[in-house]
Formats: sequence, structure tokens, C-alpha cells
Amino acid sequence: MTDQALEMPAKKGHPKGLFLLFTTEMWERYSYYGMRAILKLFMLNVLLFPSDKSSLTYGNFTGLVYLTPLIGGYLSDRYLGNRRSIFIGGVIMALGQFLLFFSASCDHTNPMQLTLFLSGLFALIIGNGFFKPNISTMVNQLYPKGDARLDSAFSIFYMGINIGAFASPLICATLAEKSGYQWGFFAAGVGMIIALIIFELLKNKFLLTPEGAKIGAAPLGKKKMEAQNNALNEINTEIVKDSTLGRRAAIWASILVGLFIVFFKAAGMNIISSIIYSVCISASGFVVTDPGLSRGERNKIWVIYIIAFFVIFFWAAFEQAGNTLTEFAQKNTNRMLFGWEMPAGWFQSVNPVCIVIFAPIFAIIWDKLRDRGMEPSSPVKQAFGLFFLAAGYLVIAFGVKGVGQTEKISMAYLLILYFIHTIGELCLSPIGLSMVARLAPLRLASLLMGIWFMSNAVANDFSGVLGALYPEAGTVKHFAGLEIANMYDFFMLFVYMSGAAGLILLGISGRLNKMAAID
Repeated sequence: MTDQALEMPAKKGHPKGLFLLFTTEMWERYSYYGMRAILKLFMLNVLLFPSDKSSLTYGNFTGLVYLTPLIGGYLSDRYLGNRRSIFIGGVIMALGQFLLFFSASCDHTNPMQLTLFLSGLFALIIGNGFFKPNISTMVNQLYPKGDARLDSAFSIFYMGINIGAFASPLICATLAEKSGYQWGFFAAGVGMIIALIIFELLKNKFLLTPEGAKIGAAPLGKKKMEAQNNALNEINTEIVKDSTLGRRAAIWASILVGLFIVFFKAAGMNIISSIIYSVCISASGFVVTDPGLSRGERNKIWVIYIIAFFVIFFWAAFEQAGNTLTEFAQKNTNRMLFGWEMPAGWFQSVNPVCIVIFAPIFAIIWDKLRDRGMEPSSPVKQAFGLFFLAAGYLVIAFGVKGVGQTEKISMAYLLILYFIHTIGELCLSPIGLSMVARLAPLRLASLLMGIWFMSNAVANDFSGVLGALYPEAGTVKHFAGLEIANMYDFFMLFVYMSGAAGLILLGISGRLNKMAAID
């Protein structure tokens, strides 16, 4: 039976619960991106971290933010349920924001300032693990199976994310720079409180299935999970019982420990980076060695893994937005407008507003190309995303060429970079999510989506390592045989890295397409 045959006729409008989830997510993203817009600057200007230390801390933090949803999603499915997980996550994240507020309120000589800061980051990491995987899961539950409105529902939901991400830097960064960093964090915390209040007041009224049952009120439960998995197995294919589960788990747990030792001792990574890399590699290996996988399923999983590897280079460069590019905006960008100096954090609003404007346009472009039989394959689209990323850094590299370490350039260079990077994101990010959903075996779909997001954890941590190469006056740093003595060298590193990754991905795209088609 075709997908079209399974699809229900589209109904008009959407459940009111969608707009509750939209609003909740909008305020939660307002809270997170507001904090993110000023986090690097707070470390530099208040905590007085050196540039490289602030970059590594930023990378460790954002890497763990993408790692904990795997655990939070599991606890929700087994024990807590979506609603309870969202509330717990929201409360912990609000606590994290206010811990950052108290940290920023302390005098720099106060030894509690750093403790409060690290405690705030830890709370945000844990809270996000409970919140992030559950709010989006509930969108799907609002609609009957096969409802044709689901694609547009997720598009609306994604708009909420970007509206929150657009507004928060404007507010939080302005408060931070004009009134003090504590008030930027306070505003972010208020956003999280608003999200919680809206969700708790309206969830029982609007978060209902088409039949009127409460959504996310109870965990899926072990018995229901087993029944669901059995049903999916019957629909998909006959699965060979994995009698080696315990042995495989022990093997990959041992590999995880071995990898941690290699990364921590031999490679000299810190504990957090070592954990992130070890978990991602061992979890991926555990899944792909499942003996119940058919040849075609294993091929498709390898396609997901290979593309996830290249996507790491995209996000590692893209995520400099909250890291070195924010530092560059503060120190090396002329932000004067008619006698008024724009807050450095405002540049982080460029990407989300461009997403809101151009995402519908890209959807139309892909549809038109598909109708004409000219739509590029997923790997080719993602290679284009890497090329656009390289192009954005090439623009700013030319802007800083020959410019002194303390000189400032026009803000037009940063604006153009963020615009081009948004085009790259639209070629890569939604395409990747769609690819995983399409290629993952049905019984492993959620797990493989979690592993796909784990690649973002690696990328964000790697972005901190790359950010630590940001040049300082009188120093020369080295990476992969390249000498980084100035800002031109630094930005060209991303041109080389993302351009090379794009070329290799484009070169193997034909092979990946064949692997994805094998059943």
C-alpha cells in the first residue's frame, strides 16, 4: 500500500493543542536562545575567562544539551509521561536561568559566582533533557494516524521555535549590555516561567486526542511498548530475535570505557568531551550490530551514520554563531547605527528571522523541482548546505583580510554571513530529519533519531575546540597542519573544512543513494 493510500483527507484547520504547544515551545526557545545570546560574552566580560577557555566551556555545554534528551526521552516513555517530563524539565531550566542570574549578580571577587554559573549550566543541561524530546513528540499525538495535516503542523511548530529564537536576543542581549548581564539571564528565566504557566493552565483543556483522551498524561509503559514493538515488527518484517543482546551490550559498554580512556588520556580531551564522543560512537555501534537487521536495513543505517558524520562539520562551523562570531561582533564589528551602538547579541536574531522568511520558499522550490523530476537527492542537498556554509565564511574572511586585530569592519559582512548560513541550514537540517525518518527501520526510528541528534552533541563540542583557535594578539595556533595567526586564517579554516566535507559528500552521494535504495 502506498503512502498516499494511507494518508487521510486533509481537514480544515488544526487542533487548538497545536497552538498551545507552539506557544510553549516559543517561550522555551526564547528562554534558551536569550541565554545563549549572552553566554559567551558573560564568560569573557564578567567571569574573565580567556577566549579559548570560554569557547571550550561553550562547546561542552551545548554538546551536553544535545546528549541528555536521549536519557530524558527514555525516562518519559518508561516512567514519567510527556506532561510530567515537560513540567520537570521546565522547572529545572527555569532554576538554571535564575542561578545564572544570581551568578551575574555576584561581584567577581565572590567565590560563589563560578559555582552558581556552573550549577546554572548543569541545570539547563538536565532540564533540556526532559523538555526537548517530549514537547515535539506531543505534536504527532494530536492527529489521527495518516492525517495529511501533520507536515504543516510541524511547519507551524517550527515557526514557534524561530519566533522565540528571533525575539530573545533582541531583549536579553539589550538588557545584558545596557543594564547588566543578570537582567539578561533574568529575562530568559521569566520566559521559561511563562512557558510553564501557559502549559500547565491549558494542557488539560487542549492537549487531547481526536477521541478526547489526554495526551502525554501517562508513560507508554513497558507492556504497551512491547505490544507496540511487536505490532511494528509484524507490519515491517519478521525480526530475528536478538539472543545476543546482553553480550552485545557488555561488549559495547566495554568499548565505551575503552574509548573514554583513549579520548581522555591519549587524545588529551576533557572529561565532558570524552563522554560525548565515547557515548556517540558506542551507541551507534550497538545499534548497527543488531543481528536482527536485514542487509537493506543495515545499509540504510550506514547511510544515516555517514551523512551524520559530514553534518558534524556543518554544525561545528555553524554553531560559532553563539561562540566566536558573537565575540567577533563585540570586538571587531562596527555596530554603530545613527549614533547608537547595537548590542552584539542582536546578530543572533538574523538566522531565525531568515528561517521564518525563507523556509516556505524552499519548500516550494523542492516541490517544483520534484514535479519536474529535477529534485536533488538528500546527500546532494546536504552537500549544498556545506558549500553555502563555506561561502558565508569566505565572505567574512575577505572582510577581515589585512585588517588589524583590534580594527572593526562593517556589520554588513556578518549580516551576509548569517543570511548565507541560513540558506545552508535550509538545505541541510530539515532534509536530514526527513532522511532519518524515511530510512530508519520502523522499530528503531526513535532510537536512530536520537543518535542523529547525538551527532549534534559531537558537533557542538567540536565547535568549542575550533572556537578555542580564535586568534589572540601575538599568538600563533595550529590545527590540522594549518597555521592560524589572524582572523583571516581562522575564518578560512571553516572555508576549507566545510568545503572539503561538501566535496567529499557530493562525490559519494551516488553510492549513498544506491545503498539507501537496497532492500
